[in-house]
Amino acid sequence: MTTPDFRDMDARAVRASVDVVSRITEADLCRPTPCAEWTLRDLLAHMTVQHKGFAAASAGRGADPEVWKVSAPGPDPVGEYATAADLVIAAFAEPGVLQRAFALPEIMPGVEFPGAQAVSFHFIDYVVHGWDVARALGQNCELDADLVQAAVPVAEVVPDGARRLRPGSAFRPGLPAPAGASPMDRILALLGRSPDWTPPH
Repeated sequence: MTTPDFRDMDARAVRASVDVVSRITEADLCRPTPCAEWTLRDLLAHMTVQHKGFAAASAGRGADPEVWKVSAPGPDPVGEYATAADLVIAAFAEPGVLQRAFALPEIMPGVEFPGAQAVSFHFIDYVVHGWDVARALGQNCELDADLVQAAVPVAEVVPDGARRLRPGSAFRPGLPAPAGASPMDRILALLGRSPDWTPPH
């Protein structure tokens, strides 16, 4: 089955995540998140390096472990995130990117993925991570309905199982979706989040 072109939707999801990240203050960085054992600082560092890693992978450098290495946060992690978001949006907009081979060792070492599939992986990451950041801030993440609907079948094919228990995994083992779950809640449950998660007091 041919993977659809998710580049426009990915860019919209990434820009929505930039908007929610822009609300983070220095005091917020120690907040817990829906990602087990990650503070908001950890999550933001992960999101930033993933943008850089996918941009590098689009240029044929994804097999280099250095491009996926999380670095110590700088003085402006929110600004660094926005810069990384612009980088990956521009990388995915290059001609022919959907036909390129992406090495994504954090997903599957030694395997190259077609560009269209790689963009779909990035898309689902930022649909979910935008929600993660918003919830960590005690806010809601409002995504356009068409983005959420498009993300459901992508979430359904993300491999589940023991690999999600590895240290640093962005997703946890899937959870049962609540009865009558909305499309977003179904995505969250598939990727190991409780849709009802709120910051602990």
